[in-house]
Amino acid sequence: MITAAVLAALATACAVGSWRFTTARWTSRAPRLAIILWQSLGVSWGLATTGAMLAYAVQPYGTGVLHGLIEFGSGEAPAHEWDALHVLALIAGLTALTVLIAVLLTAGVQTLRARRRHRILLRLIAHDDPGVPGVRVLAHPGAAAYCVPGLRSQVVVSEGALKLLSEGELKAVLAHEAAHVRERHDLVLLPFTALRRAMPWSKVVAEAQAQVELLIEMAADDRARRYCSPRRLATALLRFGTAGAMPNPNGTLGVHAHHVMARVERLIEPLPELDIPTRYGFMVLAIALVTATPFLWVIQL
Repeated sequence: MITAAVLAALATACAVGSWRFTTARWTSRAPRLAIILWQSLGVSWGLATTGAMLAYAVQPYGTGVLHGLIEFGSGEAPAHEWDALHVLALIAGLTALTVLIAVLLTAGVQTLRARRRHRILLRLIAHDDPGVPGVRVLAHPGAAAYCVPGLRSQVVVSEGALKLLSEGELKAVLAHEAAHVRERHDLVLLPFTALRRAMPWSKVVAEAQAQVELLIEMAADDRARRYCSPRRLATALLRFGTAGAMPNPNGTLGVHAHHVMARVERLIEPLPELDIPTRYGFMVLAIALVTATPFLWVIQL
């Protein structure tokens, strides 16, 4: 019973923390750290919520969540008699856990299929250009620049973008897309997309997804500015914003018009970084959240 109560308290704390985190102002100063904390909150909330229900459900076994589920799956009889509340908690917990896993797998499969279809399409409507080696050029007059992540990742720009951008701006945009590929931001975003499908009614989940989308763009901006002028990237973003950039195909990451001014201001006048004690404090919190929930699944309090 104590394990279930602790997990329920942890799930509540993660939910409240996520709600408060949506209004945090420091995230743009440390986007990678903010992404890690968002991931920790999401994983901990999911495991704690389902774990609280399952901990109460397998309480008659007296062996903890994980061991109780193993004994239940093997057909062993509990030490104490089950009642209707324990049965309902088991059904609710297993259903919630199944839904979370199912939407994650479904989102992953749909994304992989969309990328495969788009790669096939690129073979037909894109070509190589000696001026931009290693980049596929899309035969389209609109402005577009995006990456298709995966084992065979590709960076794509449109002919319209090549005409729109200067050489320095194009280099900055390509560095930004290469950062998305290198840091696998598609995998960062996938759980939040899946959670959004599972809970379309939740404003906190919608805000979390939107914030993570912005944070991975900022993280890619930070990576790109190591190899190019931040002002070149800022002017490229403004050009895409005023030209009306094409929407990104499903399963890809790329330049779009959302939050352009926030990113431009951050590139031109960067805010001071978080101090080291604050960074370590948030890292310790993230690690504690990720490790505490699995630990509570194993032990019996």
